[in-house]
Amino acid sequence: MRWIWIDRFTELVRGERAVAIKCISRAEDHLQDHFDGDPQLPASLMIEGMAQTAGILLGHANDFEHLVILAKIPKVSFHRVAYPGDVLRYEAIVQTLGEQGGTCTIEATLDNGPEAGAAVAEAEILFAHLDPDDPDYKGADQRNFVFTSNLLQVMD
Repeated sequence: MRWIWIDRFTELVRGERAVAIKCISRAEDHLQDHFDGDPQLPASLMIEGMAQTAGILLGHANDFEHLVILAKIPKVSFHRVAYPGDVLRYEAIVQTLGEQGGTCTIEATLDNGPEAGAAVAEAEILFAHLDPDDPDYKGADQRNFVFTSNLLQVMD
C-alpha cells in the first residue's frame, strides 16, 4: 500500500459499519496543482478514501482471511467540492457479505464548520475476495493490497 486516504477510524463494528475521518490539509502535494488558485480534493482520492474505509470494514468482518479487492463502483454521486480545511467523515455500511466478496454503501459528509453534516458524496462499492493461498495470486505483491490488517496497524 502506498497511500492512505483516511486519517483515523472512529468506529469499526464488525460486519456492520465503519466510520473514518479525513482531514484535508493544504500541505498535501496533490492540492498544489488541483486546481491552480482553487485547491480541491480530487474526486478520485475521495473515492479512494471511501473505498479504504469500506474495504477495511469488509476485511475485518472475516478477520482478513481474504485479500479484499475493489471490483466495481456501480454508483457514485458528488454533491459538493471538498477543500483544504474540510474534515470528511466517511461512513460505510455493509449491504452484502459472502464468500466471493461484498458490497458497501458509503457516505461522505462534512464533519466540521458551519456546514457540518452536509453531504459531500455517496457511493456503492463492490469488493471481491481473493484467497491468498490461490496459486494464481501467489506472485502478487501483497504490500499493494490496501484492505488488510496492516492498514489498521498503521491507524494505531
